Amino acid sequence: MPEEKSPSHVSLARNLISEAGAIVAFLALANIVFLVLTQVGSDHPAPYLGLLIYIVLPAILILGLVLFGIGVIIERRRRRRHAPEDIPPYPRLDLNVRRTRRVFLLTVVGITLFIGISMVGTYHAYHYTDSDQFCGTTCHQVMHPEYTAYKASPHARVGCVNCHIGSGATWYVKSKLSGAYQVYSTIANKYPKPIPSPVHDLRPAQETCEQCHWPEKFWGAQLKVFNHFGYDEANTPRETRLLIKTGGGSPTNGPTTGIHWHMNIANEITYIASDDKRQNIEWVQMKDRNGRVTEYKLNDSKLTPQQIASMPKRRMDCIDCHNRPTHIYTPPDKAVDKALLAGRLDRSLPYIKQQAVTVLTKDYKSTAEALKTIQDDLQKFYDGKDVRRQIGELQEIFQTIRFPEMNVDWRTHPDNIGHFYSAGCFRCHDDQHVAKDGTKITKDCQACHSLVGQAQAGVVMVESPKADFQHPVDIGELREMNCVECHTGSSM
Repeated sequence: MPEEKSPSHVSLARNLISEAGAIVAFLALANIVFLVLTQVGSDHPAPYLGLLIYIVLPAILILGLVLFGIGVIIERRRRRRHAPEDIPPYPRLDLNVRRTRRVFLLTVVGITLFIGISMVGTYHAYHYTDSDQFCGTTCHQVMHPEYTAYKASPHARVGCVNCHIGSGATWYVKSKLSGAYQVYSTIANKYPKPIPSPVHDLRPAQETCEQCHWPEKFWGAQLKVFNHFGYDEANTPRETRLLIKTGGGSPTNGPTTGIHWHMNIANEITYIASDDKRQNIEWVQMKDRNGRVTEYKLNDSKLTPQQIASMPKRRMDCIDCHNRPTHIYTPPDKAVDKALLAGRLDRSLPYIKQQAVTVLTKDYKSTAEALKTIQDDLQKFYDGKDVRRQIGELQEIFQTIRFPEMNVDWRTHPDNIGHFYSAGCFRCHDDQHVAKDGTKITKDCQACHSLVGQAQAGVVMVESPKADFQHPVDIGELREMNCVECHTGSSM
């Protein structure tokens, strides 16, 4: 009959907690190996696979190992209480004993492998959490509008982290700490709908945007052609050609004139906004390269000098005008104009501009409801005509510019470039911001652009050198109003 082992010879890992931890760690490791092989063998891995491989399963593996260690510690303490003479205060390590030597060797090899695998896993986890896929698809519903708009934007090939984090360890750590709370908000369903903008703790543009866009080299002017289509039966095409005075901000490369006069090279602009979206600007300070300071205050502003002195001020940078460089939610009016110009919508269809903007502008409770209504409304209006291609195009446009589930569309995040669909430039350039000496921040169109020509239905309306814009429709005294007061993105 074999001799019964004493408690001191029974492995400390023979307890429920350690055994459970070992099972959890083994299953996690087996799943990691299986999913890695799946990822390697797949041309199009699932978007959540990286999250499982590099974050979720490693966390479970470590949890299992921690449970294993906790079980050993608890079991050792329990045995010492019952038989302190059998369990010494500290573990014995006698490498002259074959069994001890074998266990020690296996432990060293195991720890070495674990550290090596952890280093590789950490490296991949770092890259995965910096990937566009992680930023855009991990929190699917929350980030769906931003990720969709990003993929359709001019910066679609620029990584999310290049703009939102930039280089350096400090901002990387800050972003991950912020991201931890965002993950909690997503799991607890505590995130706002829509996600508010602008991001108030966004890294300064000088440390992100200007890594590619070198502002000291900006100067001169650019010709830009704006194409619109009428809401009439013929979908009348309209063309406006403007010479945009981009200008420059660096006195070493040319005069500091034009739009980029605002850049923080020769001049420093500071302002106070009375709303979180920075659309209502009540006070502006301009400091030129010679140190001269001029303050402008909105005519109807009730801010006192004491309030101005104590209120938070923002130093203007690229993102104050280029506030939607990537996540662009195009107004229906503009989106349909682009589709008509590209030939994706048939401009020979009567009133297609009007009908397209109408169905894209309606308020819907869900994307599914919107897609069905777009189909039903167009089929009803064009009864007897084959409009399947038009329906498909408008459904695609809707899913790119509007997101009912998150309450996101072009009205949620106004674009400050220009002044057609939102106040934009007119937030300051409105003839209403006045300095103490009576000087105003100009609203003169010629300060930023010159009209080169206008045409409607192929007929020239205005040609250079005439510079006054002619509205396609006689609007009388309404010419003094800002564009955005009529052009809401969903109408003429």
